[in-house]
Amino acid sequence: MRARRTVTIAALAAVAVALCAYVVINKIGKDLPLTIATGRACVVNAGNAAVGTGGDAAEVELDTEQLANAATITAVGLTRKVPHRGLVVALATAWQESKLENLTGGDRDSIGLFQQRPSQGWGKPEQIADPRYAANAFFTALLKVKGWETMRVTDAAQQVQRSAHPEAYEKWTDESETMVKALSGEVTGAVACSVTEEASHGPEAVKSLGASLKLDWGSVKTTDVQNVVGVALKVNEAKSGWQYAHWLVAHAQDQGVKRVVYGDMQWTAASGAWAHVTERGGIDAGPGGERVVAEVY
Repeated sequence: MRARRTVTIAALAAVAVALCAYVVINKIGKDLPLTIATGRACVVNAGNAAVGTGGDAAEVELDTEQLANAATITAVGLTRKVPHRGLVVALATAWQESKLENLTGGDRDSIGLFQQRPSQGWGKPEQIADPRYAANAFFTALLKVKGWETMRVTDAAQQVQRSAHPEAYEKWTDESETMVKALSGEVTGAVACSVTEEASHGPEAVKSLGASLKLDWGSVKTTDVQNVVGVALKVNEAKSGWQYAHWLVAHAQDQGVKRVVYGDMQWTAASGAWAHVTERGGIDAGPGGERVVAEVY
């Protein structure tokens, strides 16, 4: 009897400890910034308007994969000179269809960021699985829709997707507006990511980064950088400079980017944020900020 009582008391004590641990963890999780509590590594901030007020979402929080895919979709659209509205439609569609994740499957034979179906003529599975191909295919279809520019975001998206839930895209409009403002260079220092430090890759990382830039941006020209291992992109105006700078931060995790410098601002993987700097640690950004420079691990 005494043994049974001892086991019962021990069991109750274990339950009490577990409950206390749950309460503490739950409290800590609620008190921590959302980017930590949810594991989101990136924040895009392009305005102060609140969601649902008819303006932009004040902040959009994503993980590094989601942001990298959003940056690629936007870059593909910008190289095709797709208007701002079209970029918003594309991001809202990808938010709804895949949460900006390059899915390997979905409903029936759906694949990728936009859940496009090979059986519906979108391309071969391996093509649709490429975010750049998928984005190009979406923009091609959107631009064929008569009057899409004046439609609601959800209506324009529906003309392309033919979804069973035609209103679903509208709820991502605010977030997509914020993302497009940042990724198209309309605002500065608006994309911040905390990334995992990678082992040094040196010249191979530079080569990979240069190839990815050209895949997303087409004829963009990159050059080597003195004193650091990285690449530089020559720009003609601040807007295009911030397009590249934000793209580099968005792809920092998958491309091993350690630091990005543009004008008098610098982002580092260590801080995860942009800051004004006077000393660039050996990086020459050119007179008047003519170059965007990325240093890799």
